[in-house]
Amino acid sequence: MPKAIILILDPEVHTQWVLKTLLEFENYRVFTVDSIEDAIINFSKFEISGLITEFWVNCSSTLEVIREFKKLFPEAYVMMLANGEVQESEYCEIIEAGVDDFFLKPFSIHKVLLHLRKGLKHYRILVQNKGSKRKSGRNLIRNELR
Repeated sequence: MPKAIILILDPEVHTQWVLKTLLEFENYRVFTVDSIEDAIINFSKFEISGLITEFWVNCSSTLEVIREFKKLFPEAYVMMLANGEVQESEYCEIIEAGVDDFFLKPFSIHKVLLHLRKGLKHYRILVQNKGSKRKSGRNLIRNELR
């Protein structure tokens, strides 16, 4: 089974490089972007399994991007990184937008990888279950037509 496609949205080139290098070493297919516009373009080009994003990109919150991403890929895993502490109300908004894991920079690459693996395992199970439900639904319709 091919490894998952991960999109990294972060304005910091160093963060992009660290994450891309780590994930490619683990055989993930990785795309990096530094703008919200480029991220949205990638949503339409690829079946993305996971999104790793910075909280603020070019003075804009990425919460709306995450909400749009979750509409397209509801089962996908989302990790958010932030350069500084967030207020409790912001944290609640982040989780409600669909973020699965949240880390402050600097982050542990081992923790990021561990959480990503777990999140993508959950993603695969959800996608498999969704596929199984579709197949069983088709079989029910076929049986009723007979």
